[in-house]
Amino acid sequence: MQYDQLRRREFVMLLSGAAAFPLAAAAQPGRMTRIGVLMLGTPDPGLFLREFSEGLRGLGYVEGRNITLELQNAKGSAALLTSLARELVALKVDIIVGFQTPSVAAAKEATTEIPIVMCPAADPIGTAFVGSFARPGGNITGVTTATAELAGKNLDLIREALPAVRRVGVLGNALDPFHKPFLEHVASAARTLNFEIKIILAQGADHFAAAFAEIAKSGVEAVMVQPSLPRELAAETALKNRLPLFVPSAEFALAGALMAYSADIGAVYRQSATFVDKIIKGRKPADLPVELATKFLLVINLKTANALGLTLPPTLLTRADQVIE
Repeated sequence: MQYDQLRRREFVMLLSGAAAFPLAAAAQPGRMTRIGVLMLGTPDPGLFLREFSEGLRGLGYVEGRNITLELQNAKGSAALLTSLARELVALKVDIIVGFQTPSVAAAKEATTEIPIVMCPAADPIGTAFVGSFARPGGNITGVTTATAELAGKNLDLIREALPAVRRVGVLGNALDPFHKPFLEHVASAARTLNFEIKIILAQGADHFAAAFAEIAKSGVEAVMVQPSLPRELAAETALKNRLPLFVPSAEFALAGALMAYSADIGAVYRQSATFVDKIIKGRKPADLPVELATKFLLVINLKTANALGLTLPPTLLTRADQVIE
């Protein structure tokens, strides 16, 4: 069975467990809301699908009873993502949920009428998704995380965890429109912390290995990558090159990065389901304020630290919300 079929079956099985919950109050008898879920495919959307489905289930939505899901995974292809966004519009879905910034951008390009829920998107004002957080003003709303700002916090963690490090490699995702503010925040924080940084842009997942090889050859002592790049590949490649990896995404630390300070992304995915619920019940995206992530986590992968022969400060380990051993 193909990957997408497996993902869809898992998603539907999770939602089908909602039978014990009451149906959404505003669901019209005999009328199922058609929800399009758009995913670039890198990083892997598994956790997103699980937590988003849990959020829907808790709100009383059941696949085949009061909602129909159209899952579209571009498997890392930006060109295919654009095509899939147009396909969802042609299918006349009622709502499009965009997993991360590239998917929201593709959906925005495809329609100005169908409501779009960011799940999440970074810097939605800078990327012109919304006019303001309080009054989005268009057909887009949802959840945002302070990923760009947290990139600076992760550089600060490098200083605390590895005080001898001076050169840091930064790998951005050229296919993600968020890469510009992300790299700007990294560069600003690097100047403040007196880091020398080497920035490389990867042209998506297919170019990741070559871009990382270029970073590694430049003599950097630690690496940061943009969270829309492949998680497992980033963690494996960093460890292979004996480079500690810091990412403003807890999912990367779970996959093997050394450390991450980020929003509680599982909570963000569940939070985005509430926007779907509000839109189904008649609210307009233009009038639904964008919500910020409110809970943040420090995750340290001690297994990776041991593999790299690193001894981390006890005070840092004590502060961690999760230590992977």
